[in-house]
Amino acid sequence: MNSLDSLIDRKETIWINQNLEHTEPMSVISGGKFLNVRAAQSRLMRFFPYIEKAFPETAEKKGLIESELIKLDGFGGFLKSEGLDLARRVFLKDDAHLPIAGSVKARGGIHEVLKLAEDLLRKAKLIKPTDNYSLIDSEECRNYLGRYTVQVGSTGNLGLSIGIISAKLGFKVIVHMSMDAKEWKKGLLRKNKVEVITYEGDYSLAVKSGRERSSLDPFSYFVDDENSEQLFYGYATAALRLKMQLMKQKIVVDREHPLFVYIPCGVGGAPSGITYGLKQMFGDYVHCFFAEPVEMPSFMLGMIKGRAASVSELGLGGETIADGLACGKASEFSLRMMRYILSGVITVNDEELSRYQKVFYDFEDIYLEPSAVAGACAMRRLLGSEEYKEYISENDVNENNISHIIWATGGGLVPEEIRRAELGI
Repeated sequence: MNSLDSLIDRKETIWINQNLEHTEPMSVISGGKFLNVRAAQSRLMRFFPYIEKAFPETAEKKGLIESELIKLDGFGGFLKSEGLDLARRVFLKDDAHLPIAGSVKARGGIHEVLKLAEDLLRKAKLIKPTDNYSLIDSEECRNYLGRYTVQVGSTGNLGLSIGIISAKLGFKVIVHMSMDAKEWKKGLLRKNKVEVITYEGDYSLAVKSGRERSSLDPFSYFVDDENSEQLFYGYATAALRLKMQLMKQKIVVDREHPLFVYIPCGVGGAPSGITYGLKQMFGDYVHCFFAEPVEMPSFMLGMIKGRAASVSELGLGGETIADGLACGKASEFSLRMMRYILSGVITVNDEELSRYQKVFYDFEDIYLEPSAVAGACAMRRLLGSEEYKEYISENDVNENNISHIIWATGGGLVPEEIRRAELGI
């Protein structure tokens, strides 16, 4: 059975990229330059004083928006009980608990809005590059930015990220949400004085409608999750921070010590940005895999076809508990950027998402929303498979020394009553 037939049958599927090319760290990769990642990192650093002042929860790290790299001893023990012994070399990159937005979207989303604010305030001569950016948290700056509207289409987490930071800066904000968006996310946005418009359609409709509405207003800026380079490079900065965390934990990444990373994927912007950044840091020594729900395998479909295509072409697109990944059509920009550097894509079913959500809570005392455990499900599906054996053989991977990182993408802001209901406690 080929991959398309497997997708149509809603079977968990492993697709390995046969177009994978050699990459050198800090080089031009997929047409993008490492300098773009550096520029995004520098911008975030300039905003440290503002972030620390506007969001007290970041004060301990002086305005740095970062998550922990957690060694998963309990989860590793669980895997061993299921016949998968990783010699305790499995870690969690806990972007589910990033400050401010409680998801991976805090990286790219906040970066893009900060760039917009910086450009507008510099043009108005309200700030200079040499200023302490804490002055942006002033009535004068907020009033000026209040002339402008920020709009975005979202299934939830990107909307939270864009909505919270934009409203704090003083922008008017409109978030266009698909039918998959959770009510508590809409409520949290409204609490932050964000206008929420809900559509009786999927993610693509929300994005299309938001883009069209924004185009009618010359003072409106649309954050385009399907095409934005600023989102992409904001996500990519995660790799620079991760490299430092790996060094602190004395985890080597080189030819003899490869790194495998598993990242949940919706439209593709966040995982693609992270993958691009990791390839800039580690080149051929890092191997990145995306994880998608069986009902929404939009990125796998796009990689197979060589273009963005709707999963509805395969009769797919039904409900999934992974609302953050419920995107029926992948980003054309992200597909292009991943064409030669992504190792593969793996689909997982809702039953496994629910099971692994409970496993993380039981064995690590960590709550993750269903979307955020997709990487863990994908790792379990990949390791030991025939596709995995062929991959490590063809790419000369030292299997005995692999470090595995599961990228957790959301859950930090989920209300307690919803957490308990999902976990059945």
